Amino acid sequence: MRPAIVDEFDPPFTVTEPAVQTIPFVFNVPHAGAIYPASFLASSRLDAVALRRSEDAFVDELFAAVTELGAPLMTAHFPRAYLDLNREPYELDSRMFDGRLPSFANTRSMRVAGGLGTIPRIVADGQEIYRSRLPVDEALHRIEWLYKPYHRTLRNLVRRTAQLFGHAVLIDCHSMPASSVSREDGMKADIVLGDRYGTSCATLLIDLVEAALRGRGYAVVRNKPYAGGFITEHYGEPALGRHALQIEINRALYMDERTMQRKQGFDRLASDLTQAFSQVIGDIEGALVTRPIAAE
Repeated sequence: MRPAIVDEFDPPFTVTEPAVQTIPFVFNVPHAGAIYPASFLASSRLDAVALRRSEDAFVDELFAAVTELGAPLMTAHFPRAYLDLNREPYELDSRMFDGRLPSFANTRSMRVAGGLGTIPRIVADGQEIYRSRLPVDEALHRIEWLYKPYHRTLRNLVRRTAQLFGHAVLIDCHSMPASSVSREDGMKADIVLGDRYGTSCATLLIDLVEAALRGRGYAVVRNKPYAGGFITEHYGEPALGRHALQIEINRALYMDERTMQRKQGFDRLASDLTQAFSQVIGDIEGALVTRPIAAE
């Protein structure tokens, strides 16, 4: 399946709001974007199909019904291979660029070393993206034009939710290659929940989400191999009543990873996710111990 190709994003992301937000949840889908700038495709040594391997394809559709539960859903339209929102704003590989990066850029993180910084060097299967180095100004433009507005909007959603309800729960929604969660005994995890090893949300939240998913027949593990990235780490402040939980869904449950086509189980999975979070919302109502939100 080939992606949509544009000259510019209009808009680069959307927030789908319920008629009235009735629950203290915000759902975020940062990696499902499938709209590709023509200039990006021209600068890449890979074709559009290969670039799509990095997408969390269709995750926005899997979670679309959360607005009916009373929660907003935020979705990026630009692809992860173009700009990764689940990184620090300036997590950049100096070898990728012509020109001098800002002195405050983080050029030495493990993610940069692995080719998966804010401007990724490789796609998910390890292939190099670009034909040649990019101008530094291009990287800085993407950060100013896409990254910062996205996170400003997401922060405002979380802040508004906390003000309305006294606490906020951010669910960061992703998918994972089936090969990343294969086990030696032949079993595979269907879903990985990440709470940064107990630091990004109340234990009650991850307990309830795991129980709701297991009750619908899914094999659920915690934090391995995905404990949560930048978003989970930086938006999760349980002591301030702000909780962040990452959910990774095995792509083999709902799509053909080779052709990037939905599979027959797509609708059932989407329904199960909606029902699971409806159950969690009901179970958690009034149970999160919170304190007044600190001034920012």
